[in-house]
Amino acid sequence: MMASILLDNTGSVQQAIGLLDTLSSEQFVRVEKPAYEASIGAHLRHNIDHYHCFCQGLAAGRVDYGHRVRDSRLERELPLAKAILEGLVTDLSEIQPADLDSDLQVKMDCGGESEWSASSVRRELQFLLSHTVHHYAIIGMICRMQGHVAPQDFGVAPSTLKYRQAQAGQACAR
Repeated sequence: MMASILLDNTGSVQQAIGLLDTLSSEQFVRVEKPAYEASIGAHLRHNIDHYHCFCQGLAAGRVDYGHRVRDSRLERELPLAKAILEGLVTDLSEIQPADLDSDLQVKMDCGGESEWSASSVRRELQFLLSHTVHHYAIIGMICRMQGHVAPQDFGVAPSTLKYRQAQAGQACAR
């Protein structure tokens, strides 16, 4: 059985695929200035870069988030972004629950000197999920500015969704 953090990350990437199925190429690349300086495509490319760094660094036990590819085609070409996201679902599904507590060394360029830090596969998946939800919330706002309705749960943390379900269950029981 797949661990919750793996399911949550895979589900999050699948949410983006589902959103792309509802967007036009024009919506994907449009920048809604002055509120936002980046398009939906740019936010998704940013997330893809982080997941790629993670997946590529797993085998060596060293994830360098500062070494992102930043392929601008992913910001402009909706079908390409969708294909890459589908590949990430496959990559994430290959992570075994037994590997979640494996040690990792992680580095991120935060504007100054970047040094390696101790982490684990599980902790990095937690980071990726939080980071992705944050960008999805922004994407959801961009969608609304364009008059496009993103799915109701898009950009909502899995913990919030679980809380809402529990609250709804309690309301039904009353």
